[in-house]
Amino acid sequence: MHVHKPGNHPMPEIAVFVAEMKAAFGEREIDEAIRLGKAEEPTFHACENGHPVGTTTPAATNVWRADRALRNRHHCNGCDGSCIGTTQSCVA
Repeated sequence: MHVHKPGNHPMPEIAVFVAEMKAAFGEREIDEAIRLGKAEEPTFHACENGHPVGTTTPAATNVWRADRALRNRHHCNGCDGSCIGTTQSCVA
């Protein structure tokens, strides 16, 4: 397996996200979703820095677009969402 250094990866934020998904849901499951997405199944699609990977879903309502404000979001138990878009973390 070839591992890119963070500065060299064409999709560094997606690479971190995929690594986190593998840690949470299992490497085999996420690798399978990505493999199917690359094989034109709508199981995985990502685009960063103009580099698309995978297959888009047929319905735009199934698309979640993350912006920079979500990057610093704190995932606290009991979060009411009031910390989103701010520089402070929530107090749960």
